Amino acid sequence: MRPLIAVAAACLAAGCANPPGGDSAPAPPNFVILLVDDLGWTDLGCYGSDFYETPNIDRLAADGVRFTHGYAACTVCSPTRAALLTGLYPGRTNVTDWIPGHRRPFAKLKPPDWTMQLEHRHTTLAEALQSQGYRTAHVGKWHLMPRLDTEAMMEYTPDRHGFEINIAGNEWGAPGSYHHPYARDDRRVYPLPDGGADGDYLTDRLTDEALRIIEQFQAEPFLLYFPYYTVHTPIQPKAEDLARFQDRADPGKRHRNPAYAGMLAALDRSVGRVRTKLAELGLAENTVIVFTGDNGGLDRTGPDGRLGSPTENEPLRAGKGSPYEGGVRTPTIYLWPSVTPSGAVSDEPVVTIDIYPTVLEIAGVSGDPGHNELVDGLSLAGILRDPNAELGRDALFWHYPHYHNGGSTPHSAIREGDWRLVHFYEDGRRELYNLANDVGESRDLAGDMPDKADELLARLDAWRAEVGAQEPAPNPDAR
Repeated sequence: MRPLIAVAAACLAAGCANPPGGDSAPAPPNFVILLVDDLGWTDLGCYGSDFYETPNIDRLAADGVRFTHGYAACTVCSPTRAALLTGLYPGRTNVTDWIPGHRRPFAKLKPPDWTMQLEHRHTTLAEALQSQGYRTAHVGKWHLMPRLDTEAMMEYTPDRHGFEINIAGNEWGAPGSYHHPYARDDRRVYPLPDGGADGDYLTDRLTDEALRIIEQFQAEPFLLYFPYYTVHTPIQPKAEDLARFQDRADPGKRHRNPAYAGMLAALDRSVGRVRTKLAELGLAENTVIVFTGDNGGLDRTGPDGRLGSPTENEPLRAGKGSPYEGGVRTPTIYLWPSVTPSGAVSDEPVVTIDIYPTVLEIAGVSGDPGHNELVDGLSLAGILRDPNAELGRDALFWHYPHYHNGGSTPHSAIREGDWRLVHFYEDGRRELYNLANDVGESRDLAGDMPDKADELLARLDAWRAEVGAQEPAPNPDAR
């Protein structure tokens, strides 16, 4: 493994900041990765919300690069989390559903024997940076370990994947409650340091822990991975935040859920507090921040056309757990201080798997023994320097051989340029959309353009074979 001094040397070429005191060797950059659960593509002010208020996140976008075509690696959470930490498509890791997934014993198809943990055969981002002398911490939702086997669970906790500190990372995909003691029945948030009292709010408490870690790590390069539990259900804002938005909700607006608005307000304050702490400690100019979501917003409109769930993803179709854009498109913002042009916007399609190679390139880490030899993602460092640059990738892929309450049946999808094709396993159906003309995926062109559909399906099939994507099988118990 390369010593930290070599990382610093590579940093000099990458444009990292000098440490305080004028030392000639540049300080290796810090990294803060903020992953929001169930964040919809239009949920932020800087992404067009007409009700939710997110001034701190909007300021982050104004200081960095905002991607208009940012994607999660999957339509649900656990696969995206594994993808972020490995740079690999879910179809390659075989972590293809949220853990443990929905049971459909009588469905037409039976899901494959998929992987319900982040396997140790992969080198995580934390392990790669830790090998170079980085301090590493995880704060928040993990959801990459089996739920039902206590002994097996302990093999896959964050501290077994390169994080020296783990706060609140466990088998659960959502808290029992956002209010202290953050529990309901057997669902609880752990491990947490002692402390807390009635009235404490989970997003605030986890932010407190994140700020303490930044203070603890400030003298050394660090990775802080902060995957929020919010804005996942249960939709439970702080009372004062709910009151702030209740009287302002307008049924004529796209976004009109005051409770959800309150949860976003708490998230926004958290982002602001993290940036303030970095500035107070003199770390802001040498800390790269990545902000994104793990899947699309939870959007299930009721039969009368009224909002039947937390948010609304219009103009995108559907939301979390669906095969459409609303299930995978999510806000994505990168800030590389003194490198990214302020207020830049990129229309280049980017995805969760790009975080891994981007961070390692900025850190000057590449080609080391023990790191993943194969990474599906592409480094965005060039685009962060010049948002008008092109990434050189011509297609993105998704694979979800499962059923989900959000509307998914087993499917795979490909985006190539402006074209998006979804292939459904149950009946072999193909749906073809042109996102440039129809971002809401309202006009299926597969019947009108069979040659284009055939072309994209052939490429999708080739990708599935290349990564070893598991396929569902006929279910003998189907009814």
